[in-house]
Amino acid sequence: MSDLNKLGLAEARDALRAGDVTSVELTESCLKAIDDADALNAFVHKTPEIALERAKAADERIKAGDAPSMCGLPIGIKDLFCTKGVPSQAASKILEGFKPEYESTVSQQLADSGAVMLGKLNMDEFAMGSSNETSVYGNAVSPWRRGNDDAQLTPGGSSGGSASAVAADLCLAATGTDTGGSIRQPAAFVGITGIKPTYGRCSRWGIVAFASSLDQAGPMTKNVRDAAIMLEAMCGHDPKDSTSTELAVPNFEAMLTGDIKGKKIGIPKEYRMDGMPAEIEKLWAEGAEMLKAAGAEIVDISLPHTKYALPTYYVIAPAEASSNLARYDGVRYGRRAQLAQGDGITEMYEKTRAEGFGHEVQRRVMIGTYVLSAGFYDAYYNRARKVRTLIKKDFEDVFAAGIDAILTPATPSASFGLGEMTEADPVQMYLNDVFTVTVNLAGLPGISVPAGLDQQGLPLGLQLIGRPWEEGDLLNTAYALESAGGFVAKPGKWW
Repeated sequence: MSDLNKLGLAEARDALRAGDVTSVELTESCLKAIDDADALNAFVHKTPEIALERAKAADERIKAGDAPSMCGLPIGIKDLFCTKGVPSQAASKILEGFKPEYESTVSQQLADSGAVMLGKLNMDEFAMGSSNETSVYGNAVSPWRRGNDDAQLTPGGSSGGSASAVAADLCLAATGTDTGGSIRQPAAFVGITGIKPTYGRCSRWGIVAFASSLDQAGPMTKNVRDAAIMLEAMCGHDPKDSTSTELAVPNFEAMLTGDIKGKKIGIPKEYRMDGMPAEIEKLWAEGAEMLKAAGAEIVDISLPHTKYALPTYYVIAPAEASSNLARYDGVRYGRRAQLAQGDGITEMYEKTRAEGFGHEVQRRVMIGTYVLSAGFYDAYYNRARKVRTLIKKDFEDVFAAGIDAILTPATPSASFGLGEMTEADPVQMYLNDVFTVTVNLAGLPGISVPAGLDQQGLPLGLQLIGRPWEEGDLLNTAYALESAGGFVAKPGKWW
């Protein structure tokens, strides 16, 4: 079989079980694709030795007949996950040279299930960004192009390297994290599937923290079935994470029947934004029609506090970031600035952080420190927490009224060019998260499914939001949408 790297997880798993291919062959195919794709800047720490060693072990396991679904499947790991003995920098200069002595729970669970780590993937620094332009490694680049235009496009952020690598078939799937849309927005930009599970479904232990009450890991895959397979391997209770739930993890793949007859799908009127491109509006309407044709009932709903979601998010997330990033001080690990004679500890902190943190991270830390400061805590942070509760209650009320899932656009536009929305107006960049942040504020599961192409031939995604802990049901609705949409477009190879 040629082009083994183009397989999805389910196809590759079945080929491995049938003996048509070995994990070593799959892994070598991906490693070659990675080496040929430096122009995408998706993989930033390659680990071919670890990959081949794990692939050989996986082949033995498969022969012995003791192999879980992920066994032998080559994947990429976002640079936010600590991986033992492998650089884990969160794409920041301040963690230069940091090689953890431990493994994050999620990457350990994937390793235990036999998955093969190909290397670490590019991302926005500390997961702060929507375009993968804040990384110390440089921009990740989308494999997609606009028509005949050679302009480099963003793969989205913060999981831009993961999105680019999966869309370009450099790996079969990848891990991502989602604090305000960082799995779903890049997945929509590059035409792949990305699911953010319910807050607490995947352990956060060993994942470099951005905003602890919002961060959640999830899979980025080539289709919904693959997302179900990988999510099951990533979930589970972890006593090392106090927010991790003790719920049993179902067999998500077995729940993909495609039958959504009688399901109630909500269409929130508040997501009809001023200035929304007609293509997105049209795609959203088509998505609702597809679900209706599959037997679901489409219901207009209201989520009245949606308009406060972005300002709420951009108070809470930076506040938590400023608290989490206080540990990066140049004392115990990572980068320390060169000090002049006579410099004390204050100068060391100042110089180290000025050198180590990029502009976007500095901006958010300063905003966060400001909203937590004595005179402003009640005016900003406390008020944002109260509004967050109202946003969560909007969803609770809708689900209590019998809605099974909510359909919205995933992003307000298709992918844009690198450099088109840079530092001149950071707020413009923040608006990219307008459809996704509510899901993190409410702790709900959300999935982005590719649903069409815009006039320039770029992918557009639709988002489904589910009830808490019902990822299986959400994946099944997404599976029905995917089947009806029949999206199969791939980027033309230019790299």
